[in-house]
Amino acid sequence: MLCTVYSMELALPLKRANVSEAVAAAVRQMIVAGALTEGERVNEVHLAEKLGVSRTPLREALNRLAAEGALISTPGLGYSVRPLTLDEFQQVYDIRPILDPEALRLAGIPRAARIARLETLNRRLAAASDAEAAILLDDEWHHELLADCPNRVLIELIENIILRTRRYELALMRETREVVRATRDHERVQRALRRGDLSAACEALRHNVQSGRAPIMAWLKARQSKKEMKQ
Repeated sequence: MLCTVYSMELALPLKRANVSEAVAAAVRQMIVAGALTEGERVNEVHLAEKLGVSRTPLREALNRLAAEGALISTPGLGYSVRPLTLDEFQQVYDIRPILDPEALRLAGIPRAARIARLETLNRRLAAASDAEAAILLDDEWHHELLADCPNRVLIELIENIILRTRRYELALMRETREVVRATRDHERVQRALRRGDLSAACEALRHNVQSGRAPIMAWLKARQSKKEMKQ
Protein backbone atom coordinates (compact mmCIF):
# COMPACT_ATOMS: atom_id res chain seq x y z
CA MET A 1 0.00 0.00 0.00
CA LEU A 2 1.28 3.46 -0.85
CA CYS A 3 0.64 6.24 1.62
CA THR A 4 1.80 9.73 0.69
CA VAL A 5 3.06 11.65 3.70
CA TYR A 6 4.68 15.05 3.88
CA SER A 7 7.99 16.36 5.12
CA MET A 8 8.57 20.02 5.87
CA GLU A 9 9.28 20.97 2.28
CA LEU A 10 7.92 18.36 -0.11
CA ALA A 11 5.68 15.35 -0.42
CA LEU A 12 7.46 12.03 -0.02
CA PRO A 13 5.79 8.73 -0.98
CA LEU A 14 6.37 6.28 1.83
CA LYS A 15 5.75 2.59 1.16
CA ARG A 16 4.60 0.78 4.28
CA ALA A 17 2.46 -2.27 4.89
CA ASN A 18 0.35 -0.34 7.35
CA VAL A 19 -0.94 3.18 6.67
CA SER A 20 -0.93 4.07 10.38
CA GLU A 21 2.78 3.19 10.55
CA ALA A 22 3.47 5.58 7.67
CA VAL A 23 1.46 8.31 9.38
CA ALA A 24 3.23 7.73 12.70
CA ALA A 25 6.58 8.02 10.92
CA ALA A 26 5.49 11.28 9.26
CA VAL A 27 4.21 12.84 12.50
CA ARG A 28 7.34 11.71 14.34
CA GLN A 29 9.43 13.48 11.68
CA MET A 30 7.33 16.62 12.09
CA ILE A 31 7.90 16.62 15.86
CA VAL A 32 11.66 16.20 15.53
CA ALA A 33 11.86 18.87 12.81
CA GLY A 34 9.80 21.29 14.92
CA ALA A 35 6.86 21.50 12.50
CA LEU A 36 4.73 20.36 15.43
CA THR A 37 5.98 22.42 18.32
CA GLU A 38 6.33 21.45 21.96
CA GLY A 39 3.04 21.67 23.82
CA GLU A 40 1.06 22.23 20.61
CA ARG A 41 -2.37 20.63 20.46
CA VAL A 42 -2.74 18.32 17.50
CA ASN A 43 -5.54 19.43 15.20
CA GLU A 44 -6.61 16.04 13.84
CA VAL A 45 -8.75 17.45 11.03
CA HIS A 46 -5.98 19.67 9.66
CA LEU A 47 -3.31 17.02 10.14
CA ALA A 48 -5.38 14.36 8.34
CA GLU A 49 -5.85 16.75 5.42
CA LYS A 50 -2.15 17.62 5.33
CA LEU A 51 -1.08 13.98 5.31
CA GLY A 52 -3.79 12.92 2.89
CA VAL A 53 -5.26 10.21 5.12
CA SER A 54 -8.54 9.50 6.87
CA ARG A 55 -9.08 10.05 10.59
CA THR A 56 -8.92 6.32 11.42
CA PRO A 57 -5.26 5.66 10.53
CA LEU A 58 -4.36 9.07 11.93
CA ARG A 59 -5.94 8.21 15.29
CA GLU A 60 -4.13 4.84 15.29
CA ALA A 61 -0.86 6.66 14.61
CA LEU A 62 -1.48 9.22 17.36
CA ASN A 63 -2.24 6.43 19.83
CA ARG A 64 1.02 4.75 18.83
CA LEU A 65 2.96 7.98 19.37
CA ALA A 66 1.30 8.54 22.73
CA ALA A 67 2.41 5.04 23.77
CA GLU A 68 5.95 5.98 22.71
CA GLY A 69 5.82 9.13 24.80
CA ALA A 70 6.05 11.48 21.82
CA LEU A 71 2.52 12.80 22.44
CA ILE A 72 0.44 13.42 25.53
CA SER A 73 -3.13 12.14 25.41
CA THR A 74 -5.56 14.15 27.55
CA PRO A 75 -9.18 12.93 27.87
CA GLY A 76 -11.56 15.45 26.36
CA LEU A 77 -8.72 17.53 24.90
CA GLY A 78 -6.96 15.17 22.51
CA TYR A 79 -3.23 15.04 21.86
CA SER A 80 -0.41 17.49 22.42
CA VAL A 81 3.31 17.31 21.68
CA ARG A 82 5.56 16.19 24.51
CA PRO A 83 8.75 18.30 24.67
CA LEU A 84 12.08 16.81 23.69
CA THR A 85 14.26 17.49 26.72
CA LEU A 86 17.80 16.77 27.89
CA ASP A 87 16.45 15.61 31.24
CA GLU A 88 14.15 12.97 29.77
CA PHE A 89 16.75 11.81 27.29
CA GLN A 90 19.48 11.37 29.90
CA GLN A 91 17.21 9.55 32.34
CA VAL A 92 15.89 7.12 29.73
CA TYR A 93 18.91 6.66 27.47
CA ASP A 94 21.39 5.93 30.25
CA ILE A 95 19.49 2.79 31.27
CA ARG A 96 20.14 0.78 28.10
CA PRO A 97 23.92 0.38 28.58
CA ILE A 98 22.99 -1.47 31.77
CA LEU A 99 20.09 -3.55 30.48
CA ASP A 100 21.19 -4.61 26.97
CA PRO A 101 24.53 -6.22 27.90
CA GLU A 102 22.85 -8.09 30.75
CA ALA A 103 20.18 -9.41 28.38
CA LEU A 104 22.91 -10.59 25.98
CA ARG A 105 24.81 -12.23 28.83
CA LEU A 106 21.67 -14.15 29.79
CA ALA A 107 20.97 -15.04 26.16
CA GLY A 108 24.45 -16.43 25.62
CA ILE A 109 26.22 -17.01 22.31
CA PRO A 110 23.51 -17.35 19.63
CA ARG A 111 23.38 -20.14 17.08
CA ALA A 112 25.16 -19.61 13.77
CA ALA A 113 21.85 -19.09 11.97
CA ARG A 114 20.93 -16.20 14.26
CA ILE A 115 24.35 -14.59 13.82
CA ALA A 116 23.84 -14.86 10.06
CA ARG A 117 20.47 -13.07 10.40
CA LEU A 118 22.17 -10.34 12.43
CA GLU A 119 24.74 -9.87 9.69
CA THR A 120 21.99 -9.66 7.05
CA LEU A 121 20.07 -7.07 9.06
CA ASN A 122 23.23 -5.04 9.55
CA ARG A 123 23.91 -4.99 5.81
CA ARG A 124 20.35 -3.79 5.24
CA LEU A 125 20.89 -1.08 7.87
CA ALA A 126 24.03 0.08 6.05
CA ALA A 127 21.93 0.48 2.90
CA ALA A 128 18.95 2.18 4.60
CA SER A 129 17.55 5.02 2.51
CA ASP A 130 16.09 7.20 5.27
CA ALA A 131 16.28 7.76 9.02
CA GLU A 132 13.00 6.03 9.84
CA ALA A 133 14.05 2.89 7.94
CA ALA A 134 17.44 2.97 9.69
CA ILE A 135 15.81 3.15 13.12
CA LEU A 136 13.47 0.24 12.38
CA LEU A 137 16.34 -1.92 11.11
CA ASP A 138 18.51 -0.99 14.08
CA ASP A 139 15.68 -1.94 16.44
CA GLU A 140 15.18 -5.21 14.56
CA TRP A 141 18.89 -6.01 14.88
CA HIS A 142 18.78 -5.49 18.65
CA HIS A 143 15.61 -7.58 18.99
CA GLU A 144 17.24 -10.40 17.04
CA LEU A 145 20.41 -10.18 19.12
CA LEU A 146 18.51 -10.52 22.40
CA ALA A 147 15.83 -12.96 21.20
CA ASP A 148 17.20 -15.85 23.30
CA CYS A 149 17.20 -13.90 26.58
CA PRO A 150 15.08 -15.94 29.05
CA ASN A 151 14.16 -12.90 31.17
CA ARG A 152 11.11 -11.54 29.37
CA VAL A 153 10.61 -8.74 31.89
CA LEU A 154 14.09 -7.48 31.03
CA ILE A 155 13.26 -7.62 27.31
CA GLU A 156 10.01 -5.71 27.90
CA LEU A 157 11.94 -2.99 29.74
CA ILE A 158 14.37 -2.68 26.82
CA GLU A 159 11.49 -2.56 24.31
CA ASN A 160 9.79 0.21 26.29
CA ILE A 161 13.00 2.25 26.35
CA ILE A 162 13.44 1.74 22.60
CA LEU A 163 10.00 3.26 22.07
CA ARG A 164 10.70 6.17 24.43
CA THR A 165 13.97 7.08 22.69
CA ARG A 166 12.79 6.61 19.10
CA ARG A 167 12.04 10.29 18.50
CA TYR A 168 15.48 11.25 19.81
CA GLU A 169 17.25 8.64 17.69
CA LEU A 170 15.37 9.83 14.62
CA ALA A 171 17.42 13.02 14.84
CA LEU A 172 20.59 10.94 15.18
CA MET A 173 19.92 8.62 12.25
CA ARG A 174 19.32 11.50 9.84
CA GLU A 175 23.11 11.75 9.70
CA THR A 176 24.71 9.17 7.39
CA ARG A 177 27.81 9.00 9.58
CA GLU A 178 25.68 7.81 12.50
CA VAL A 179 24.26 4.95 10.44
CA VAL A 180 27.84 4.00 9.53
CA ARG A 181 28.82 4.18 13.21
CA ALA A 182 25.93 1.94 14.21
CA THR A 183 26.75 -0.71 11.60
CA ARG A 184 30.40 -0.75 12.63
CA ASP A 185 29.41 -1.13 16.27
CA HIS A 186 27.17 -4.05 15.29
CA GLU A 187 30.03 -5.64 13.35
CA ARG A 188 32.17 -5.62 16.52
CA VAL A 189 29.41 -7.43 18.40
CA GLN A 190 28.99 -9.94 15.57
CA ARG A 191 32.72 -10.66 15.33
CA ALA A 192 32.90 -11.32 19.07
CA LEU A 193 29.93 -13.67 18.84
CA ARG A 194 31.46 -15.49 15.86
CA ARG A 195 34.57 -16.28 17.89
CA GLY A 196 32.50 -17.25 20.95
CA ASP A 197 33.64 -14.35 23.16
CA LEU A 198 30.48 -13.41 25.06
CA SER A 199 32.26 -10.96 27.36
CA ALA A 200 33.67 -9.00 24.42
CA ALA A 201 30.28 -9.04 22.69
CA CYS A 202 28.60 -7.61 25.80
CA GLU A 203 31.23 -4.87 26.03
CA ALA A 204 30.85 -4.04 22.34
CA LEU A 205 27.08 -3.88 22.80
CA ARG A 206 27.49 -1.56 25.78
CA HIS A 207 29.62 0.72 23.63
CA ASN A 208 27.01 0.60 20.85
CA VAL A 209 24.09 1.70 23.02
CA GLN A 210 26.20 4.43 24.64
CA SER A 211 27.74 5.88 21.48
CA GLY A 212 24.64 7.77 20.35
CA ARG A 213 24.43 9.71 23.60
CA ALA A 214 26.87 12.54 22.85
CA PRO A 215 25.58 13.50 19.37
CA ILE A 216 21.96 13.45 20.52
CA MET A 217 22.80 15.63 23.51
CA ALA A 218 24.64 18.07 21.23
CA TRP A 219 21.58 18.19 18.95
CA LEU A 220 19.25 18.80 21.89
CA LYS A 221 21.45 21.60 23.23
CA ALA A 222 21.63 23.27 19.81
CA ARG A 223 17.87 22.91 19.47
CA GLN A 224 17.33 24.52 22.86
CA SER A 225 19.68 27.40 21.99
CA LYS A 226 17.73 28.12 18.79
CA LYS A 227 14.50 28.06 20.73
CA GLU A 228 15.84 30.54 23.30
CA MET A 229 17.11 32.87 20.56
CA LYS A 230 13.60 33.03 19.07
CA GLN A 231 12.00 33.95 22.38
